[in-house]
Amino acid sequence: MPSTIATTTVRASSKPDLPKQVSARFDGDQFFWSYTEEPHRSRRQAIIKAHPEVTKLCGPEPLTKYFVLAVVALQLTCAALLRDAPILSLRFILTAYIIGATANQNLFLAIHEISHNLAFKAPLANRLFAVFANLPIGIPYSAAFRPYHLTHHKSLGVDGLDTDLPTALEAFFLDSILGKAFFCTFQILFYALRPMLVYKLPLTHIHLFNILAQFSFDLLLVHYFGIKALIYLITSSFLAGSLHPCAGHFIAEHYVFDQASRIAKATPNPVPIPETFSYYGPLNLLTYNVGLHNEHHDFPAIPWTRLPALHEMAKEFYADLPHHTSWTWVIWQFIWDREVGLWCRVKRKEGGRKVGGGGGWREEELGANEGKVIAGVR
Repeated sequence: MPSTIATTTVRASSKPDLPKQVSARFDGDQFFWSYTEEPHRSRRQAIIKAHPEVTKLCGPEPLTKYFVLAVVALQLTCAALLRDAPILSLRFILTAYIIGATANQNLFLAIHEISHNLAFKAPLANRLFAVFANLPIGIPYSAAFRPYHLTHHKSLGVDGLDTDLPTALEAFFLDSILGKAFFCTFQILFYALRPMLVYKLPLTHIHLFNILAQFSFDLLLVHYFGIKALIYLITSSFLAGSLHPCAGHFIAEHYVFDQASRIAKATPNPVPIPETFSYYGPLNLLTYNVGLHNEHHDFPAIPWTRLPALHEMAKEFYADLPHHTSWTWVIWQFIWDREVGLWCRVKRKEGGRKVGGGGGWREEELGANEGKVIAGVR
């Protein structure tokens, strides 16, 4: 079986003896509601206690900027070469899917790295470089992504704060094979629009700069290479978050895949349900090791190149955690398995905090100081 996922608690809509970690709600809400603290802080503290040298892995990775420069150059080259190709031609579509979607997914995850201040030491340099990495994506989003994503780390699973969580409305209307197929096909739009519907961030200087830089780049691209070059970049971005192997990470990271309620009934002493799942497979080479997701949430100040070292150093903490081995299988199972769907997320009512909302260019100290406070232990 390509995925090895095991869970040991119950969904809130079933009625066996519920463990203390899960709240009983029988009003049609089928999320896994937890009363416990998110698991990463306690595991981080345990790892630091067992392996104090782990903190030396924190800090920026100079290689990141060179990979970003190469991928940006690749996408601009493809856009220029396709400026005269028919949009519905096999050449245009295959290039957008195979090269473009993979490249823009890589840039999505470069921006994810940069949001943790892991490309440069200076916070402002990271803010500006994220805007640069955003250019081939075609639509400005890097400035807004950062505070929403850091809130996801600080408020994992917290209803109304963690915008990675699907809303009850999404889960209810897409609770079918066709609904899940629709979600997987258009999930990039859900991830783009959902945050603004959960809570809105104030417009800051870096947001305005991101918008101005992106639209100026788009206009220059159209002026010199034509509208098809821009369509290629935006199509690449859409496909990167659609039915593409690399897009499986969106689902694999936090959705619970096994029939948790059945397992819980047969488990004498239920334990908290896993909330984060790593992926150990070859696509990590194209995606800044985002598949090492438990490792990333445990130590968000450790860059992508050193996450494998973290895994090896603290292997006793990760060896028995449920994980995935195929993102393609994740998408397939998510769509076709009737026991899996948008309800399969752990939520909590309290805890965490919102990151961002200031008007300054630096906006929030979290990323800049993560390494100094031992990767967010505070």
